[in-house]
Amino acid sequence: MTSQPESAPPPDPAQKARLAAAVALLEDVRLDLAAAILPLALPGAEAARLGVRNSLAQLDDYILPRFRSLDAPLLAVVGGSTGAGKSTLVNALVGHPVTRAGAIRPTTRQPILLHHPLDAGWFEDQRVLPSLNRVRATVVDRQVPANRAGAAPDMTAISSLVLVGDPAVPEGIALLDAPDVDSISDENRKLAGQLLAAADLWVFVTTANRYADAVPWRLLLDAASRDIMVAVVLDRVPPAAEAEVSADLRAMLEREGLGGAQLFVVPELGLDGLGMLPAQAVEPLGRWLRELAADAAGRAEVARRTLNGAVRALGMRVTAVAQASREQQQAAELLARDARTAHRDAAARILEATRDGALLRGEVLARWQDFVGTGEFFRVLEQNIGRMRDRFGAFFRGEPAPAVRVETAIETGLQAVIMDEAAKAAEDTDQRWRSDPAGRQLLGTDDLSGTSAGFPDKVAAEIRAWQGGLMELIRTEGQGKRTQARWLSFGINGLGAALMIVVFSMTAGLTGLELGVAGGTAVVGQRLLEAVFGEDAVRRLAKTARDDLNTRCHMLLQAEQQRFLDRLDFTVGVSTDVLAGHAAALEKLAASA
Repeated sequence: MTSQPESAPPPDPAQKARLAAAVALLEDVRLDLAAAILPLALPGAEAARLGVRNSLAQLDDYILPRFRSLDAPLLAVVGGSTGAGKSTLVNALVGHPVTRAGAIRPTTRQPILLHHPLDAGWFEDQRVLPSLNRVRATVVDRQVPANRAGAAPDMTAISSLVLVGDPAVPEGIALLDAPDVDSISDENRKLAGQLLAAADLWVFVTTANRYADAVPWRLLLDAASRDIMVAVVLDRVPPAAEAEVSADLRAMLEREGLGGAQLFVVPELGLDGLGMLPAQAVEPLGRWLRELAADAAGRAEVARRTLNGAVRALGMRVTAVAQASREQQQAAELLARDARTAHRDAAARILEATRDGALLRGEVLARWQDFVGTGEFFRVLEQNIGRMRDRFGAFFRGEPAPAVRVETAIETGLQAVIMDEAAKAAEDTDQRWRSDPAGRQLLGTDDLSGTSAGFPDKVAAEIRAWQGGLMELIRTEGQGKRTQARWLSFGINGLGAALMIVVFSMTAGLTGLELGVAGGTAVVGQRLLEAVFGEDAVRRLAKTARDDLNTRCHMLLQAEQQRFLDRLDFTVGVSTDVLAGHAAALEKLAASA
């Protein structure tokens, strides 16, 4: 099977520049594919992740090495179904046993790469199939290869590639005996797919009994879609059935877009004592391989054709990954929007509760009434603001506890409102997420349908901080000489309680007796503050206090919302626009090569 190959002409400067640009593009594609993250459980996501893994493997195993070394020997991978006779065929091609053949499956546990000794440098480093370790072996007595120490290599391991230099293999081409594509071993099947993806051409072996099996045809159709050169070997064909079976297989190949595939028929023959087929049985295939090895232009054409097909297929996979990445972003944005909407709506409801007088019901109203007295007080207020000031001043200075009770009642009521709305937001977000596959995946078994641990204490602390800030507003506003005496006579706690009442003074939502009482309550507080600070200052103080309360409520809810958003704390690693740009560039590269 030996021959002397022609040498390919060296590339010209323009071709070198094009190749350098192509390699740079492919390296960028590899870098960005490796950074792509598709963590959400969306339909099609697992297929996209597999596409990423397969693309990275083919870039490493074949596309980048071939672009970097267009003049390297062709790699012909011999693949096929279980028991098709691949190893027996390889042995026959080189004229002596070099690979293991037998009835125990799987037979080919460790792939063996046969090459001419002068081509050893192309395969001894990690140029192709870099994930497989190299084991150098030699043929001993034309039997199973042995390593350099003289022992047979470990054929049970599949993480290594056994390299065998043999002068019977023509220079310019190498044969790789792959595991069964339908092996009972998962690792063998994966390895077979990896090796076929790294091939310049396929020598696909099937039998007269199994040439229509689904698994090999799935691979053959993949080859057709990528325009890989394929030689099909129909093995173990009974002489009487050769014409019929060969015609049927040719018709199938034609229908599936593989009409240009070479078809070689190996008749059903007995094996000799070494398990070898007669040399003439594989002579047509051997001659075709020798002629291809000797033809530099022909080898370049095979490499170009397969490389272009691989680049086109890579471009389609990158397009699919870009789409999957876009769907991941959209799903994450939808989940984030659900969480933000639920908590923003809760904040709006809290703010509304602080405006519509709802907080002036119940305990707050009762404590304020205790504070300002009965209806007689309102008549006094209308008649003489000075007398009202005297009464308040005496009340606050002598008995400060009622003002504190008003503050405490406001704190309790406001805390209840915030807690209730935060719990509703958490429950709403949890329900929305659990109705979505991606959301269910992110939540898992965790229950986020209620507020977080320690949230009541955080709410109470923020309300007290708000009340403290409100008191500071009053203290600062009362520093003027004309107002200082007046606010001192009323007391800061009493003025603070009045300002809190004014903040909650809008009466929409109250009905009947509550409306009248709460409305009057707000008037009392407002008149008192206006008597001390003036109308404009009261309006400004109320707005500042309300804005501060609104800010604090939003901060509390944002912290609760963050429990959900933290589960979306990932990036897709690379923008979908970048991936889409890579896909377009790959399509252009395949078309121009």
